[in-house]
Amino acid sequence: MQATATIEDTLMPAPTVSRAYAWSVFALTFGLLLADFMSRYVLNAVFPLLKAQWLLSDTQLGSLSSIVALMVGLLTFPLSLLADRWGRVRSLILMAVLWSVATLGCAVSANYGEMLVARLFVGVGEAAYGSVGLAVVLSVFPVHLRATLSGSFLAGGAFGSMLGMALSGIVASHFGWRWAFATMAIVGLVLAGIYRVVVTERRLASNRRIDEPKSEARPRITLRNLLPTLFASKAVIYAYAGSGVQLMVAGTLQAWLPSYLGRYYGMRVDHASALAAVFVLTMGVGMILCGMLTDRVSRHSAPRKWTMAIAYSVSSFVSLVVAFQLPPGPLQLALMGVGMFFVWGTSGPTGAMVANLTPPAIHATAIAVWALANNLLGLASGPIIAGMLADRIGLHAALQLMPFAAIGAALLFMIGKRYYPSDLLRIASPRNEG
Repeated sequence: MQATATIEDTLMPAPTVSRAYAWSVFALTFGLLLADFMSRYVLNAVFPLLKAQWLLSDTQLGSLSSIVALMVGLLTFPLSLLADRWGRVRSLILMAVLWSVATLGCAVSANYGEMLVARLFVGVGEAAYGSVGLAVVLSVFPVHLRATLSGSFLAGGAFGSMLGMALSGIVASHFGWRWAFATMAIVGLVLAGIYRVVVTERRLASNRRIDEPKSEARPRITLRNLLPTLFASKAVIYAYAGSGVQLMVAGTLQAWLPSYLGRYYGMRVDHASALAAVFVLTMGVGMILCGMLTDRVSRHSAPRKWTMAIAYSVSSFVSLVVAFQLPPGPLQLALMGVGMFFVWGTSGPTGAMVANLTPPAIHATAIAVWALANNLLGLASGPIIAGMLADRIGLHAALQLMPFAAIGAALLFMIGKRYYPSDLLRIASPRNEG
């Protein structure tokens, strides 16, 4: 097992950038990720207001949430591939401007159809930000921090969701739901401007690793030579799939928790959004701590990444199944908090798995495939499936069923763990021979 961990460390030599530079890149890229998810989850805070004003069904509400994740899933791969070739920083800035302008479009929508189109373009803008942003972050840090960085960076999604829900609920209660969308759009545009000034392609290029040949900095990438590399191992396929299935649970909770608190706890929009934001904050803290714990536990035994992912899936399943079997009350809320702490915990381990099983030159594209699985299998399907179930059996009963997806994720991680050591050895072999 220790030999396998050593192979992980040799797949990518330590960068030569300064610690201050690395963390400044992380902070700014993380800040834009916050804005990304603030724009995405402003909608869920105002679900009750839209439902009342436009007389929408739960299926329609779920579709307004799922359309963003659907576009992210469909477009993450091609847009990340373009970013690897065109320039990651330029791509990140363009994405932020697009999703912010589309969020302004949500603010002026007159009906469900217009809102759906605007949300579609929010998804287009956000499609590749997570994959390209994480690739930029991973490029300036050493390999042994990958699970921590993957979990911590992607926790920006939870923190952004939390800020978006809480702030939007307050703004909507005082100024109406249109201003909630407008506020998130302004935040995104301001942060995109700051990123444009501070982070540039030239600064990133000047901090490339000294042992990475310049000829490999921007390789010729085609689908013919890319696809076999992205799916070169059985382990990485199970990592993609397990992560996506697990996030079906996370996507459902993020989308429907404010509505659940309003319907079953009788809370006003601002109060429900604020409490939902606290739960999402718990989710973000769990992503960071689970990633850090995974790095510590698996430092000398690489397959333990898979063991930790399995443990996080099972822990979220048990907590949430018990929670939604209980009537509304303090005990239910406590168990929901425990479940949400673990539900995104698989992001750190799976991010590290994907990075370790693919070459650094295509990390943005590899992470895009991971994001595609996360969005199509999880974040897109979860909210709309829950909405369809809620229209038929009620929201509480729908949320009783959705956590069972975590068991499917755990089974996929169990299978992937069997192949991980041999796949790492096979991937590292050509490099060692050269």
